[in-house]
Amino acid sequence: MIPLPAELLDYIVEQTARIQQIPAPTFHEERRAVYIRDEMLRIGLDEVFLDEQGNVFGRWRGGDAEPFILSAHLDSVHPLDKSLPLEVTTGKITGPGSADNALGLAALLTIGKCLVQHGQRFDGDIWLVADVCEEGLGNLAGMRTVVDRFGEAVQAYVILEGLGLGQVCHRGLGVARYRITAHCQGGHAWVNQGEPSAIHELAAVIHTMAEIILPQKPRSSLNVGIVQGGTSINTIAASAFCEVDLRSEDQAGLERLVQRVRRIVMGRERKGVHFEMDLIGIRPAGSIRPSHPLVKLALECLAELHVPAVLEIGSTDANIPLSRGIATVCLGLTRGGAPHTDSEYLEIPPIRLGLQQVLMVIERIWYKNGSRRS
Repeated sequence: MIPLPAELLDYIVEQTARIQQIPAPTFHEERRAVYIRDEMLRIGLDEVFLDEQGNVFGRWRGGDAEPFILSAHLDSVHPLDKSLPLEVTTGKITGPGSADNALGLAALLTIGKCLVQHGQRFDGDIWLVADVCEEGLGNLAGMRTVVDRFGEAVQAYVILEGLGLGQVCHRGLGVARYRITAHCQGGHAWVNQGEPSAIHELAAVIHTMAEIILPQKPRSSLNVGIVQGGTSINTIAASAFCEVDLRSEDQAGLERLVQRVRRIVMGRERKGVHFEMDLIGIRPAGSIRPSHPLVKLALECLAELHVPAVLEIGSTDANIPLSRGIATVCLGLTRGGAPHTDSEYLEIPPIRLGLQQVLMVIERIWYKNGSRRS
């Protein structure tokens, strides 16, 4: 078994704290990417570079077998001008972005350092990848580029997230995000009373969408997260928009939900009222079966570590390779809570188990994975 020296546990805590302090909102990950690249170079990986998208790659050379890709996303949900308070105690790290995904990135570096120190070579290359644009409207652009680079000729992908130790996410939740905009002539609230208002028309659309009875098989969801529009309190609004998040456990269910929403939106169109429905984000659904060798391997490693395991579905970087039928799981590294808030925290002691599960998967992947297809 690949050893995990005690000093590497200190290293991962130190790196989590350092990475958390580097702002990296989606589309602005450059500083954090440069830090990860420089640290990979210091570790001594065989090949390190940044690609045109801003993803960071580090290679641990192996044999001629298909490569294994271990990744963690660079970006966080917090804006550039947000303060990033941080508190580190003997048992906990607290701070926005500490778990999601400073810990995932720190684990990537720690695994790299462990491989170099141990010196063991494997049947194929191991690529450590820190990718951009996982959060929000990043549209998983970084992972799309990564998967395009390697194609289908890989052993597997393992995606690292800070929280969720024991979860084996082998299904990608399909997501489609739209901006729905209403356009009207507008006018004065008194003089043009009776003319259609973009805000009123949009509100009617939102109300009708909220009345959709969503299926439970496949489970689906609809959420209007942003509503904006109008000019002043005494102006009939000429334009207004909302942003809606649609999700489903499979791609066909997602497409049906999109069509229902489209019919509602277009059904409000008439003379003097025009709607636009623009796609602003898409995360394709995909999965591998619970009996897939990669899923079984992840569960086996957790069982040997006496960590209770559960199969999960989620919206992560794993969506992209899963949607293309490539063997992929997303694994959590520790326990914690309050992600995407100022109170976000992670527990330090279980990180050892999170790292050990990843090292065990790496050690066995070329012998247990079998088939890379779903």
